[in-house]
Amino acid sequence: MKQVNGPVGIGGWLLVLCVLLLLWQPLSLGLLASGVLDDLARRGLPLAMVLLLRVIVTAFGIAAGLALINRRSGAVTLGKASLIASAATDVFVYATPYFPSNRMPGETPFYIAAALVYYIIWLAYLFRSKRVKNTFPER
Repeated sequence: MKQVNGPVGIGGWLLVLCVLLLLWQPLSLGLLASGVLDDLARRGLPLAMVLLLRVIVTAFGIAAGLALINRRSGAVTLGKASLIASAATDVFVYATPYFPSNRMPGETPFYIAAALVYYIIWLAYLFRSKRVKNTFPER
């Protein structure tokens, strides 16, 4: 059997990512959606479609979190795809007028940059982490 150098299993930052995917992302969506439901009548189909997109992306994140926690094959790839989908959705939401916001004029580029940095850091973690490599050797 091959000697493993470094941490193995769901722990450390990998556990943090799983908690973010399984708990924080759905909770955040729930709070966000409950805050914009009143605007649905005014904004109509575009807002409904963005909410549906966010529900789908959140469900994809939950699937990725469950796959990671249960050490399923392909979990790391699913996690990467989930992070990319979340990043694209956030950029779309921030860059378009379809979703209500209370951002001041000129703040949007900062929100987009912050979101991209967040997702890039998690993607880099999944690509470079010894724990991820040791826990999911088939990736």
